[in-house]
Amino acid sequence: MTIEVRDGVTVIDGRPQVLVTADYPYYRDDPAVWADRLRAMRDELGIEVITSYIPWRHHQPEPDAAPDFTGRTHASRDVVGFIELCHRLGLKLVAKPGPFIHAEVTYGGLPDWVCPSSDPSIEPLLDAAGEASLWSDGANRAGRPLPAPFGPVFSAKVTEWLSAVGKLVLDGTTHPDGPVILMQIANEGIYTNGARALSAYDYSASGLAFFRDRLRAWYGTLEEYDRVHATTSGGWDEIEPPRSWTGADTPERMRAYADWGRFHADYTAEVYRRWADAVGCSVPTVVNLNPPTVEELDDWLARVRPEIWQDVAYGFTNWMGVVSTDPDSQARYVIAAKRAPGPNLEENWGFSVLYDQAYSDATTSYHQTLLALAAGATGFNVYTGAGTSGWLPDLDTAHTPPYPDCAPIAADGSATEKAPVVRVLADFLALHGEEFLECGPVTGGAFGLYSPYAGIAAWAGPGQDGIPRCGGALRDFHDRMREAGLDYAILDLETVTAERLAAHASVTVPGGPFLHRHVQDLLAGYAASGGRLVLDGPAPRLDEDLRPYTVLADALGSAGGTGSGPVPGDAPEDAPAARVVSGHADAFLRAHPSRDVQYLTVLVQSDNDGPVRVQTPHGVVELLSAQGGAAVVRLAGGALDDFVVKGLNGFLDSAVPARIAMNDAESHADRPADLARVGGTLRLL
Repeated sequence: MTIEVRDGVTVIDGRPQVLVTADYPYYRDDPAVWADRLRAMRDELGIEVITSYIPWRHHQPEPDAAPDFTGRTHASRDVVGFIELCHRLGLKLVAKPGPFIHAEVTYGGLPDWVCPSSDPSIEPLLDAAGEASLWSDGANRAGRPLPAPFGPVFSAKVTEWLSAVGKLVLDGTTHPDGPVILMQIANEGIYTNGARALSAYDYSASGLAFFRDRLRAWYGTLEEYDRVHATTSGGWDEIEPPRSWTGADTPERMRAYADWGRFHADYTAEVYRRWADAVGCSVPTVVNLNPPTVEELDDWLARVRPEIWQDVAYGFTNWMGVVSTDPDSQARYVIAAKRAPGPNLEENWGFSVLYDQAYSDATTSYHQTLLALAAGATGFNVYTGAGTSGWLPDLDTAHTPPYPDCAPIAADGSATEKAPVVRVLADFLALHGEEFLECGPVTGGAFGLYSPYAGIAAWAGPGQDGIPRCGGALRDFHDRMREAGLDYAILDLETVTAERLAAHASVTVPGGPFLHRHVQDLLAGYAASGGRLVLDGPAPRLDEDLRPYTVLADALGSAGGTGSGPVPGDAPEDAPAARVVSGHADAFLRAHPSRDVQYLTVLVQSDNDGPVRVQTPHGVVELLSAQGGAAVVRLAGGALDDFVVKGLNGFLDSAVPARIAMNDAESHADRPADLARVGGTLRLL
């Protein structure tokens, strides 16, 4: 009776499963309806795992009182009872104790008494200008300073809170004796700042102390630091981080910017480690990263290094726009899903007023859920599964009930038109999820990330001559691959193995002045073994310590690099495994390593009109879907098997009788409707 996260996949009692979850903020609802809402999510949505934050400010509003986890001060604080209720109803739980949660809760869920403006002994988080990083609860509301995570006073208070959750809430409630299967720490970085610029934090005294400690660990001696940076330093405490881009015309001057990016990666990892250790939970720990913004892609790539998180598993969220209409949102979403294997822990299934009216219909969320799974996610979340309407005023004064406005289960407990869509997808994955995870994406190439270049480019911005690229090169690569109809992988060059490189016929990497020795050796070996290596930029002639090393340049010879932009010999020369031959859509294919089974995902764009035809290795799949719709199809033995096809999109006023055909097999609705076959049984939704 075990639970683990294995390569991003949740494995319960030895069985890998697609992690299908729905969020329910118990703290926003009357405890009298908890059981009804949980049953509705279980029975109407097919949900077996609930996720929920545990807001610090809700359970401990006063600093001198112990946290209330049993409802002694208010019934809605009885999280122990809530967890017991989940267990009685046969539901599992992902517990999320913060300490910062966002979730539209006042001050991000932090109690007012840890705010630096309320307690001057608490160190504020500072940006590059020395100004406090502020958190605002909504439009036209003045922000309040956030505490520095490593500040001693705040750190002690966080440890007390998380330890209390671990001992008083989670001990005895974890798998296999209880329902808690995972514990999520933090939120979207630390303070929903995982996608912010590297200059946004942490220039507090405690943050800079950690930075200088890391410099000592990386360089060993001050003499070595000065050699690499071409500086003369009087001591570690005199070394200042960059605060703005002042130019860097040599590798030595670039290193200070790369150092600050590396600091952010180590800083994030250390916060996660400390907070997870404070909880002391016996089940695996996960985090949920927000996807990168367009402008801060390099900042995100420098900071987000799941490879160094040790026992903390990767997960991500989506709050960035409608991917079926916006190429930027689609790229950000795919990159987040491909950065590392892990579940989508927050997909917007209920917020149209707060985000975009397109989410009033289930089609937008369904499309994005399938995109995440096709791009590499190992699970999806319905955020939130049920609407709520009974929270205490101090918990959220910026929003009015119901929260959210259009959940699959309404605030009165009734199932909405979104419920059958969630249910059929949950049923499809309950039946086929383990096999889906066994199937690997059929890719046309891979992109290799080199985080030091991301750290430099994050400061330099686009269009800087002589500055290495990472995020910009990745986005260009993504656009080329999408245009060619090819799927791809993202590899971290500092930790990738020769075996993982060899799995790809083509690997594109950013070029620049230096590259780790072992990375140069790996890439040179990959090219020598027949792999197609594409260098987007100049070939490196130095190693990570800025000592001469030309193994990669020598291996590539005169073809050692090109400028930015489309790269000759790049993966788009390959033929797609699943190619859209008519209609405006994207197609992804996953194939089983030992059985003749594939999973085809077709994502129809909002401007598509008419059927979409996709060429697969077994023939053409033709489907008729609503605009902005999507389909997931199991192909077995070269024939159609189970599928889910979206025929309705009320937001776009698009309604068709969903249809799917391949070779001589066809299924269609007899009226405008969604169409599914699960376990061989047809359903109209």
